[in-house]
Amino acid sequence: MCGITGWISYREDPQAPEDTDDLQGPHAQTSVIERMTATLARRGPDASGTWCGPYAALGHRRLAVLDPEGGTQPMTAPAASPGPERVPAPVSVPAPHRPPHAVLTYSGEIYNHHTLRAELRSRGHRFATRSDTEVVLRAYLEWGDGLTEHLEGMYAFAVWDARRERLLLVRDRLGVKPLFFAEIPGGLVFGSEPKALFAHPACRPRVDARGMREAYGLLFGTGETLWSGVREVQPGGVAVFDRSGLTERVYWRLEARPHPDRGVAATVDTVRSHVERAARAQLEADVPLCTLLSGGLDSTVLTALLADELRAREGPAARLRSYAVDYSDQVARFTGDVLRTGHDTLYAAEAAAFIGTDHRLVVLDPRELLDPAHRAAVVAARDSPIGVGDMDTSLYLLFGEMARHSTVALSGEAADEVFGGYPWFRSPAARDAETFPWLLVTGDEAAMPLHPALADTLRIGEFRADTYRSALSAVPHLDGETPAQHRRRELQHLSLTRWLRQLLHRKDRLSMARGLEVRVPYCDHRLVEYAFNAPVALQDFDGREKSLLRAAGARLAPHSVLHRPKNHYPATHHPAYNRGLQDMAHDALAAGQGRVRDLVDEGVVKPLLDTPPEHLQWGHRLRLERVVDLSLWLEEYRPELAF
Repeated sequence: MCGITGWISYREDPQAPEDTDDLQGPHAQTSVIERMTATLARRGPDASGTWCGPYAALGHRRLAVLDPEGGTQPMTAPAASPGPERVPAPVSVPAPHRPPHAVLTYSGEIYNHHTLRAELRSRGHRFATRSDTEVVLRAYLEWGDGLTEHLEGMYAFAVWDARRERLLLVRDRLGVKPLFFAEIPGGLVFGSEPKALFAHPACRPRVDARGMREAYGLLFGTGETLWSGVREVQPGGVAVFDRSGLTERVYWRLEARPHPDRGVAATVDTVRSHVERAARAQLEADVPLCTLLSGGLDSTVLTALLADELRAREGPAARLRSYAVDYSDQVARFTGDVLRTGHDTLYAAEAAAFIGTDHRLVVLDPRELLDPAHRAAVVAARDSPIGVGDMDTSLYLLFGEMARHSTVALSGEAADEVFGGYPWFRSPAARDAETFPWLLVTGDEAAMPLHPALADTLRIGEFRADTYRSALSAVPHLDGETPAQHRRRELQHLSLTRWLRQLLHRKDRLSMARGLEVRVPYCDHRLVEYAFNAPVALQDFDGREKSLLRAAGARLAPHSVLHRPKNHYPATHHPAYNRGLQDMAHDALAAGQGRVRDLVDEGVVKPLLDTPPEHLQWGHRLRLERVVDLSLWLEEYRPELAF
């Protein structure tokens, strides 16, 4: 996994003399792309590389996972030379007498790279490395933009086609890996994170009313972002930039299709086959790997499959390492809420013993979550003031501990979206409401009370209503669907195309900030397509959430784990944390020359500062978390606020 960045400009002579102010000059190009690349150092601690040529500069930070000795990036394919050699092997930097055909900067993992390598070899391609990076480059040379139809995995990459003077940006189907871009005068900048774009002198951090609505509406769309002029490549999408401008299209989206199997048993067998295949494909790495094992159904089934596959490959003594997180106060102070029904630790330990993993419990002191350096690092990793407070900080600390021993982790993320695990799939109020269901269930809707003076400018209620209607219009349906099937398809589509997006962003940003790659097998697009088209009667055949996954993993988890209710990521309940958070929020309101006060409704926030810490409800606490993060974000980015 890695960080990528680059910029394209057609405005002036790219070989302008060094002493001009032209950013296209070779020395200026090098300086700018190196600054952009340096912002992504945490995503790629193992190596750094840049490439500069006419009209283009590309950068790469590498976290070496496959073929550590090979796969140097940016990777170039020299133009074909005369003679029988149809496709020359790549080199890391093109020699002056061999200008490149194409240059690639790539982040991600291609899980079918062995199959693609064999096919490309049969078509005359020669390979110089074992890396999946080279497979992507060769696939572009063979199929052009059509390479997207052949790739399976999580990825975001850019190809500069030097012959055609054209940039191609590509993102994986579910949007596991991020990719941002912004048009600038005469060109375009791109990167794995917005901070890379802001290192270019023509792209500055600016937020307008539209961006505030995107952030604080909590609707988690893609395309538009918090930042003015900065967009995401759509999941399952490509963007092409050339002299005629920018064009975008999608190469994959969820479609409504008839369910191919008959009955529960056949459907469960197919689900099991898809999950097993995805787990096997994602176990490959040339570095240590581990799993996140919370003791929930999703992570336990996945960890069991991975542990079985590891023993099949390496022998019966092979043990997969697994991790769980807890707080030092959790046993004594756990308090349930709409998202948390029990204490994870005992379930995780039981699951680990059942599966036979080398299990590690990372216990955090709640006061550690108040460390200003940790909080600032989390906000900087997100590039956003919108997070979930202590749950983000604890995940950041957990990933840091995991990264001490492993480079790759596998997570059960997305199973709730794929198999209908959230409360809103069964809540009558959420099913019947004409709004995004998580706004009713999570208690997050009012978690950032904005200043009343902004109400007429932002019109967040109107924005939510308009966006909801637009989102429903994008949901595919089959003729003759029952009302229950129709609504389930809507809820599942909203969950997969919106709610999941912010969870994937969170996991990518916080893990990559610690130099840890997290893979998500439940985001396998064939599994997602299959589950999306399973009739609601099959999805809920046992009257509970995630019926199909529970049945598919029946022999892979202990009974207690199989039948425990859905549990959200844990949060601390320690009064010392609440008191410390109240102090931080108080300081935040006074910081930044009043900029926080200009954005926050103090009438809502100030009473929470005086609430006894032991009585501060989680939803109210989240309001204070957002105030603290807003202050840190304003300090980190000093954005222009244009609203």
